Amino acid sequence: MNLIIVESPSKAKTIKKFLGPNFEVTASLGHIKDLPQKALGVNIDDDFKPEYKPIPNKKKVIDAIKNLAGKAEQVYIATDPDREGEAIGAHVAEIIAKTHPNPHRALFYEITRNSVQQAVADPGVIDKRKVDAQIARRVVDRLVGYKVSPFIWKTVAKGLSAGRVQSVALRLICEREADIKAFTAQEYWSIKALLSGDKLEPFWAELVSYKGKKVNLPDKITTEELIEELKKASHQVSQVKKSTLKTKPYPPFTTSTLQQDASKRLRFSGKRTMRLAQTLYEGMELPNGETSGLITYMRTDSVRVASEALHAVRNHIKTSLGENYLPSSPRNYKKKGRTQDAHEAIRPTDVSRTPAQLKGVLDEANWKLYDLIWRRFVASQMTDAVSEVTVIEVAGGDALYRARSQERIFDGFIKVYSIESGNGDQLPPLPDGFGKGFPLNLDDIDSMQHFTQPPPRFTEATLVKVMDELGIGRPSTYAATIGTLFDRKYIEQEKRKLAPTALGETVSMILVELFSDIFEVNFTARMEEQLDHVEEGTPWVKVIKEFYGPFSELLEKAEIMRDDIKKKVQEVSDETCEKCGRPMVIKWGRRGRFLACSGFPECRNSKPLEAPKSAGKVCSDCGGDLLIKEGKYGRFLGCSNYPKCKHIEPIGTGVKCEKPGCDGEFVERSSKKGRFYACNRYPECKNRLWKKPEPIECENCGHPYMLNNTSSDGDIELICPKCKTVIKTVEKTESVN
Repeated sequence: MNLIIVESPSKAKTIKKFLGPNFEVTASLGHIKDLPQKALGVNIDDDFKPEYKPIPNKKKVIDAIKNLAGKAEQVYIATDPDREGEAIGAHVAEIIAKTHPNPHRALFYEITRNSVQQAVADPGVIDKRKVDAQIARRVVDRLVGYKVSPFIWKTVAKGLSAGRVQSVALRLICEREADIKAFTAQEYWSIKALLSGDKLEPFWAELVSYKGKKVNLPDKITTEELIEELKKASHQVSQVKKSTLKTKPYPPFTTSTLQQDASKRLRFSGKRTMRLAQTLYEGMELPNGETSGLITYMRTDSVRVASEALHAVRNHIKTSLGENYLPSSPRNYKKKGRTQDAHEAIRPTDVSRTPAQLKGVLDEANWKLYDLIWRRFVASQMTDAVSEVTVIEVAGGDALYRARSQERIFDGFIKVYSIESGNGDQLPPLPDGFGKGFPLNLDDIDSMQHFTQPPPRFTEATLVKVMDELGIGRPSTYAATIGTLFDRKYIEQEKRKLAPTALGETVSMILVELFSDIFEVNFTARMEEQLDHVEEGTPWVKVIKEFYGPFSELLEKAEIMRDDIKKKVQEVSDETCEKCGRPMVIKWGRRGRFLACSGFPECRNSKPLEAPKSAGKVCSDCGGDLLIKEGKYGRFLGCSNYPKCKHIEPIGTGVKCEKPGCDGEFVERSSKKGRFYACNRYPECKNRLWKKPEPIECENCGHPYMLNNTSSDGDIELICPKCKTVIKTVEKTESVN
């Protein structure tokens, strides 16, 4: 028996079908070793040696791998083909070293029968440089997180965190918000003329210059005065320009561009995109009974495509679309400076497997992402889109007007993959059949008021784009980085735009004041380059030493400044402590801001910063108003007459428990894992749900409630827990639930 060790059970299931009875395939379920959770885990005095230990809840997995390896003739470590996968593979190799000191390393860039069989037939060894690169990244991230986070705890609240990449991303969002708040709109005006001529349909042209200078119209009075002058002039065509515009297709997806496009076109969050891509990569059962991975490895920053795939896609374009959509030679795209070219771009494993063939086979979200990846890849090897551009310049005395139109004459790659709005869109055609000197009539002249706009807030897509362009972090970590900012309540979404919360702005302010050099864009980008150099042979300890010297000096300075920063964070309120008479200050806690006595720890009086909201219900004990309150164990309903009346009750959902013989109701509860919904007849009934039940009957199967699957990016959907029917675009409602 031969053993193959991968990371995920679904991948193991797919690969097992390709290799037959002589192979056993098992999964490590991700990392099996890591730095300890409750200690630094890096020996600073011993060249920053990391103290990797088995992850406590992975004991059964480790024992199972050891047991299977002991029975195997050959062991193939087939964890993901990137630095993280290489590190996992190295840890797997350590635990099986007694029975297999030199295990094989199999690299699967796509989970297809041929790819898997070829990788097993021609294996390699663990790449030590990749492992070192991962160690360097893990160590520097642990040093930053473990050394800086305590400053946040001591000055703001426990449970918060700082991170080498996440804090720079937060800084970008906060600085953009500051720019928006500081922005002052400036008024300006524009003028356009409606022109016509003999046998010539009217067309609009915009005023671009006056007396040889660019038009500057700051207000209505100036604009109206100019219009009166413009009306006096005679008008004629001064120039007609015609040109051909060719629009080239986009390269195939990288991890970064996939997240950007999935956000813009499908409204998927980065986390959701990567989760779906992982499913498509690991393999799905197809209508013919075959199980296969549908896309290549989804963590890559390369736009390179294998020659076999290029041949296949060119043949598909020729046979299905026609030779006029096929360039004379394959397109090759330039790689960026920091590209790791080990993997191909993200593409379908088999381009002949069209989205139409998989409609109804894949669930809706997986199908949409596959369709996007397939179209992007096919379009990347198609001909340019071609448009004819006409520009007409009109002279009217001292004024120059310009009109422009664009008419697409060949769709090219756009037949498969639509381009972004504003990049080559077809505009209304301008009149034809006239040239220089052609007289024109001024039929109308119009003006419009405008105001300069502040810089826009980032969307998830534009933040990923900026991080990629600036070299902050790695594309494979963008989704997790942004997800952490949401989890920590540092940012929130408003109409799909990222905005910092008050907590996020406070944390960012502290980090910038205390550690400006560490959480700075250029420093972070240079650090990424140094970490990349480890894979090229630079000793990882050298990189960490060069980082830690200046970092430790900042830590010492930060300790001196901490009290001053704390005073900035804790605002003095207008309220006085009713217990001791001292002023109350505004502090941060895990559940947000609250009022606390400035005499702490002598006086421990505290209370909510804002008055609790009414739940719209009446207290059953005294008839008082029930309020939505926040406690140690989450939200609850409490009587407004407290402390005279101490009635409390959980927040209900209005959804009855469906367990046979139970007449309970699902109510809101909280745990370390977050909010959940449990039957109020607990412990007699232990029924619970992790998504909020809504009292809406499923229109398909009649199930009495739906589960609210609203995502962090604002997309709202309800899912039936019985038949999995999905209802989307549900309006949000304000309620105590």
